[in-house]
Amino acid sequence: MSESGSASSLVAETVWKEIESTRTVSDDQLWTLHFIFGKNMEGAARIVDQRGVSRISGNPSGRFVFQVTGESPRKKDHYLCFPHHFCACYSFFYDVLNRRQQLSCKHQIAARLAASLGVYVELNVSDEELALLLSKI
Repeated sequence: MSESGSASSLVAETVWKEIESTRTVSDDQLWTLHFIFGKNMEGAARIVDQRGVSRISGNPSGRFVFQVTGESPRKKDHYLCFPHHFCACYSFFYDVLNRRQQLSCKHQIAARLAASLGVYVELNVSDEELALLLSKI
C-alpha cells in the first residue's frame, strides 16, 4: 500500500475509534470518512440506514462474522465480511486487492460503521453453524 494509503488508514482508524467511544457519528466524522473512502462510504451509509448489517455470533465461543446485504435492488446478495481484513464480494477482490484503488469495499465500511455505532442485527448460532457458514467462503 502506498504511503498515502497508509496515512489514510491511520486517519480512518482514529475516526472509527472516536465513533466507537461515543456510539455517535458527527458530520465532520462522516465528511472525513467520505473523503477517505469516497463513493464506498455513501453506499455503506445507505446499507447501515437500511439495517443491512448483521453480526452472526457463534455460541459458546463468541466468535463472529458480519453479514452485509448488498445494495442491488434486483438481487439482495449477502456478503460475509470481516471489517478489517476481508469481504466475499467482487469489489473487495477487484478494487481493494487487485487494483488497490480502494482501502475497503462498501460492505467492510458498512460493517465497521454499524459495529462502531452498535446498530447491527444480532444473530446467534452454534459454533458448528458458524464454522459451516465460514467454510463456504
